[in-house]
Amino acid sequence: MVNTRQFDEDAVLEVALKTFWQNGFAATSMIDVAEATGVQRGSLYNAYGDKERLFLLTYERYANRFLDSVRQTLSNPDPAIALTALLKGVIASLIVGAPSRGCLTTKTAIELPLAGKAIEARVKRLLEDLTTLIRDALSTPAARRKLSCDPDIAADLVVTFTRGLAVIERAYRNPQHLEKIAQQFVNVLVPEAKRRR
Repeated sequence: MVNTRQFDEDAVLEVALKTFWQNGFAATSMIDVAEATGVQRGSLYNAYGDKERLFLLTYERYANRFLDSVRQTLSNPDPAIALTALLKGVIASLIVGAPSRGCLTTKTAIELPLAGKAIEARVKRLLEDLTTLIRDALSTPAARRKLSCDPDIAADLVVTFTRGLAVIERAYRNPQHLEKIAQQFVNVLVPEAKRRR
């Protein structure tokens, strides 16, 4: 049969995702993916076309899982609890692996000059979707009463802060430090005096 895949595509995309996540887009070659997956480079090119296309397929998996996780962590109506859970989840994801893998989105955003327009658009869409999820969660009347700023501003601040966490993790590799500054950040967005309202 023409174009029948001679490998388990789901397994290959999972390994490719891990490889891109650990090394970054620019530092990962199709040879690296071939070695990691055990699939010949020619078969990967035949199946996916090029590295950009393969990356976009793996990034789609990453984005869907990440946003699903964010939805779950933001389900608590208390903004302090929801934001604390969100940031704990982000930190937990950053520190996986030895060495830790960091944040795929932040790594990719930094490398955008080396990536194509399609990757740039996909990264921006993930950040926009993340901002929307956070803004919506913080826009309930109960959450608004507890916030120190408008939900639109808070959402932008949270997304920016998560990118900063990824950079600080790279520099210090200290989860306790990340958790401490994350809690301080939540305290700024949801001051103690407003939490009991």
